[in-house]
Amino acid sequence: MRQNQTGLAMVIVIWVLSLMTIMAGSFALTMRREITVISSVKDNAVAIAAAETGITVAEQMLLLADKEKRWHADGRIYQLHYQDTEIRVRVLSEQGKVDINKAGEPLLTTIMTATSIDMAEQQALVSAILDWRDKDDLVHINGAEEQQYEEAGLSYQPANKAFNQLDELQMVIGMTATVFNELQPLITVHSGLPNVNLKVASKEVIQIVTGIGFENEKDFLQQDIETDSDKVQNLENNEVYSVISQVRLFGELTAGIKVMLKKTANGNQSKAFKVLNWQPIYQELSLFN
Repeated sequence: MRQNQTGLAMVIVIWVLSLMTIMAGSFALTMRREITVISSVKDNAVAIAAAETGITVAEQMLLLADKEKRWHADGRIYQLHYQDTEIRVRVLSEQGKVDINKAGEPLLTTIMTATSIDMAEQQALVSAILDWRDKDDLVHINGAEEQQYEEAGLSYQPANKAFNQLDELQMVIGMTATVFNELQPLITVHSGLPNVNLKVASKEVIQIVTGIGFENEKDFLQQDIETDSDKVQNLENNEVYSVISQVRLFGELTAGIKVMLKKTANGNQSKAFKVLNWQPIYQELSLFN
C-alpha cells in the first residue's frame, strides 16, 4: 500500500513539475513577444518622429528667401542624415498636378492615359467625372447621371458640384481602387488652375501631359520647359504642397508620412503652414528605391 502511495506521489510530483515547466516556457514566450512588440512600437515612434522632422525641415526650406537654397516643389528628392537615421523628403506643388475640378475634357483625357484601363473605359470615366462635377443633369457621351447610378445599384447620385477632396473621386461610377491609386499622385483639388504649371510638375506629370521623356534624373533636373505665364502662377504664389517624408532607421525602412500643407498669410514663420491632411504611407513608392 505504501509503495502504491509513493508511486502516486511521484507521478503527482512529475505532473506538477511538467506543468510548471510548460507554464515557465509559456511565460518566457509571452515575455519575448511583449518585448518584441514594445521594441517595435518604440522603433515606430522614433521613425515617425524622424519623419515629422523631415516635414518640419521641408517647411523651413520652402520659406527661404534665397531661391538658390529654397527647396524645389517639383518632386525631386532631398536627403537628410542624423546618426543612424536617413530621411528622404519629396515636395510637390499642387499646381504641378491636374486639378480635377478645373481641368477641361482634353486634359482629363490625357491624364487618364496613365491608367491601366483601355481607351473606351478611360473616356467613359472622364465623362463620368464631368457629369459628377457639373451642375446640370445632362449626360455626357458614355457619362453617368442619377439614372445610371441607380441602374448600377448605387445608393447615391452625382454631387453636381466640385470635388471637395480626392477621396470623393472613388465614388464616381467606373472608378476602381486600382485606377484611383494610379491617378492619385498626378491629380489634385487644390491647384485652382485649368492647366498644369509645368515649372513645378513632377517628371511623371510632364511626361504624360507633354510627351517629353527623361532618360535619367539629371535630364529632369536640367529641364527648361516653356510655359504660358498667363495660365500659371509662380511658385512663390503657390499655396498648397504635398510633402512626403520617409525614414530608414538602422538600414531598414520603418516609417513614412504624407502631409498636405497650405501656406498661410500669417507673418509668424513658425505658423506659416496649415496642415490640411496627415496620413501614414502604405502604398506610396519608396523614396529609397
